[in-house]
Amino acid sequence: MENQITFASLLLLLLLNSTESTASAPSLTKSTVYDLLQTYNFPIGILPKGITDYDLDPATGKFTVRLNSTCGFALQGTSYSLRYRTTVTGKISRNRISDLTGVNVKVLFFWLNVVEVERDGDYLDLSVGIASAEFGIENFAECPTCGCGFDCVGRGVVDDRLRRGSFLIEAVTVGVVEEAKLGLHRLHLLLR
Repeated sequence: MENQITFASLLLLLLLNSTESTASAPSLTKSTVYDLLQTYNFPIGILPKGITDYDLDPATGKFTVRLNSTCGFALQGTSYSLRYRTTVTGKISRNRISDLTGVNVKVLFFWLNVVEVERDGDYLDLSVGIASAEFGIENFAECPTCGCGFDCVGRGVVDDRLRRGSFLIEAVTVGVVEEAKLGLHRLHLLLR
C-alpha cells in the first residue's frame, strides 16, 4: 500500500511539474512579415495590407509572401503603378531584396518585373533589370491598401483634403444661397 501511495505521489508531482514548465515556457509566435522587413532595414510599406502568410529561410534569406488576392495601386505623386501577385518570392538581406518575383511596375504602357529592391540611405531603388527608379523612403512609411494605395478617399478612409474641400463647397453653396435670398428680398422690395 505504501508503494502505491509513493507511486501516486510521484506521478502527481511529475504531472504538476510538467504543467508548470509548459505554462512558464515562452510562446514561440511568428513575427509579422512587416516586423521582418524592419529587421532587414526596409520600411513596412513596400508590401501592401493583406499578407496572409510568409515563409523565410534565415540561413539563405529566401522568402515567400502570400497575399489573399492580387493587388495593385498607383504610387502617389508619380506616374508609376505597382502590382503584386498572390505569391511574391525573393531573397532578402540587409538593405537588399534580390531574385524578386511577383511584383510588377507599370512604366508608361508596359508592365515590367521588379527584380531587385535596394535601400540606399533614405531612398529605395526599384530595379527592373535594365533600368531602375529611386523613391524616397517616406513614400513607404505605411502599408498601401490594394486597389487604392494611399488615396482611399470614398472607400471608407477619409482624407483631410476631402474634409477641407467639402467644407469649402458647403461654404460657397451657403454663400450663394444667402446671396440669392438677399437678391430675392431686394427684388421683392422693388416690386412693392
